[in-house]
Amino acid sequence: MITSPTLFRYIGRNFLFNVLMISLLLVGIVFVINSIELLRRSSPLPDVSFGLVLRMSLLSVPQYAERVLPFAVLFGSIYTCWRLNKTHELVVIRSSGISAWQFLFPMMAAALGFGLIVTTIINPVSAVLAAKFDQMENEHLKAKHSLVAVLRTGIWLRQPTEDGYALLHAASFEQKEWRLSDVIVFFFDKEDNFRRRIDSPLAYLRDGFWEITSPLANDRNGPSRAKTETLKTELTATKIEESFASPDSISFWSIPEYIRIMEETGFPATRLHIRFHSLLAQPFFFMAMVLLAATFSLRPPRFGGAGALIGLGVAVGFFVFFMDSMLSAFGVSQKIPAYLAAWTPAVVSLLLGATALLHLEDG
Repeated sequence: MITSPTLFRYIGRNFLFNVLMISLLLVGIVFVINSIELLRRSSPLPDVSFGLVLRMSLLSVPQYAERVLPFAVLFGSIYTCWRLNKTHELVVIRSSGISAWQFLFPMMAAALGFGLIVTTIINPVSAVLAAKFDQMENEHLKAKHSLVAVLRTGIWLRQPTEDGYALLHAASFEQKEWRLSDVIVFFFDKEDNFRRRIDSPLAYLRDGFWEITSPLANDRNGPSRAKTETLKTELTATKIEESFASPDSISFWSIPEYIRIMEETGFPATRLHIRFHSLLAQPFFFMAMVLLAATFSLRPPRFGGAGALIGLGVAVGFFVFFMDSMLSAFGVSQKIPAYLAAWTPAVVSLLLGATALLHLEDG
């Protein structure tokens, strides 16, 4: 650790400033690209105004910002080290007996703190805005009429009918047979007036319809029971799974409870497990970006080849992010455990960066 508090603050402040500036630049680029894409998608829809598209694009900014922040930390670390080298400040620091580990400590501490703030504060805000964006996207761009929600009380599904819509509630779900247990179906007309109710112990999702067994119907004519009843549906197993809330729209603090509810009702929660562990590993991933950046940007200018090394560092950073995406895909498909998919990029990057820096610093 650096013994001088002034030097510690100087390096940490420069690092954070560079990371924030690069973050704003990357977020601005993503905002423009996302706005153009939303305008393209909304061009055939006359009811979607430019103001609405701009609002949706602004709502998605924090969500995309979370994805580009690791790049910002990497590029900010590279620029900070390069700048210290270019101005020969690093030479002065090293000549005073301070090792690479000591002057990197402020950057790593700042990266760790920045990662904790992103996970615990920025992510919950991003999740709220992402949920609002998903709602507006489903309403205005995708025109979804079927919705699925998993709550403490069980599973709720909303789907259109010929004369209105139906709300299905089930206490639990069996994925293997696509079976709902303890089912209640409420029917409403297009003016939201209640029409009738069906109670059933089981309902099966078939090809294009729900098969409701032993239904007890209650309407204006009183109760009646039948052997089976069918309810047409556009829902499929794939559509139901895709209708769940995106992991990006669930706050870090709410994910454990959501996982518990999903597992209690019988739905897989693999994506949520990966998301939760990824958020836990994020501060360490930011620290790993500092180590990787330092490995490729601390070469003294007099030796030459600094530009090529920095380019190689950027390429290694992109490879790490590619590995992160690939492992997440393996985790979602349950080829590897969720915690392994989430923690491997951070741990491997930390070990690679530390090993390379030990070799360069201590031989």
